[in-house]
Amino acid sequence: MKRVLVIYYSQSGQLESIAKTIAQPLLNTADISVTFYEIQLEKPFPFPWDKEAFFDAFPESFLQIPTDLQPIPSEITDNKYDLILLHYQVWYLTPSIPINSFLKSPDAKKLLQNTPVVTINGSRNMWVMAQEKVKTLLAQNQANLVANIALVDRAPNLISVITIVEWMFSGVKKKYLGIFPLPGVSEKDIKGASKFGKIIQVHLQNNSLQNLQPELVSNNAVRISSYLVSVDKTANKLFSKWANLIISKKKTRKNWLKAFNLYLLLAIWLISPIVYILHIFKYPFIKSKIQRETKYYQGCRRLN
Repeated sequence: MKRVLVIYYSQSGQLESIAKTIAQPLLNTADISVTFYEIQLEKPFPFPWDKEAFFDAFPESFLQIPTDLQPIPSEITDNKYDLILLHYQVWYLTPSIPINSFLKSPDAKKLLQNTPVVTINGSRNMWVMAQEKVKTLLAQNQANLVANIALVDRAPNLISVITIVEWMFSGVKKKYLGIFPLPGVSEKDIKGASKFGKIIQVHLQNNSLQNLQPELVSNNAVRISSYLVSVDKTANKLFSKWANLIISKKKTRKNWLKAFNLYLLLAIWLISPIVYILHIFKYPFIKSKIQRETKYYQGCRRLN
């Protein structure tokens, strides 16, 4: 009997749906036992978000400062698993505070040590640098990252900003103004993710997890946009300056968060289109570099 642990944290229910869809082929297999664990916080974040809480989460999220979690049931921590499916969201270009808090906990070390792990993220679109941070945390827990799956909102960057913000602040997944696409990962992509579960099931049963990622990539489990990778890297450098500044301003934190809000609007609506235009012009000259980066980000290797 193979034991699989499915870990996730979901506010809207989207990531829970992804987790259950990918796990379905495993659940339907007689010689595989599947256990679900939803990360629970001592002090939950709101959903829908209010504007103040949303921006207040920025410094701790980006700087990967953990928060308190509710204890993991002993019937989970007392077992050893053959595979862990680790689902996460991206907050401010970083693994969310709940998943970061889990990965920095003693229980995570106990569960992940010497255990194969598949990471699965459900994101707006920029997830590459967050995955690099997850790789580091997994390495610190001595986990064995064998595969990664990235499910994203396929709407154009600026369109997805509008629809995701509306969803986060209203709590209702709908076509904004009746004309915009639905926010988040499409239902088609979520339902289609069951094929990834089937691939995982076959490799788990055949003890060939070391060959899992190439097959997932060949089935479009990881799409890379070189433009978004460029934005992600640049934004991480800028977010680092903002997060460290805000965390140091305890008395005037709210004022600095308002300033960051204005900066974020400027970055999204003015700077990112300029970066896109520059990227198009530079592409022919950096094509070989982009191809190398794409191959790296589609894999599981971690740069030292």
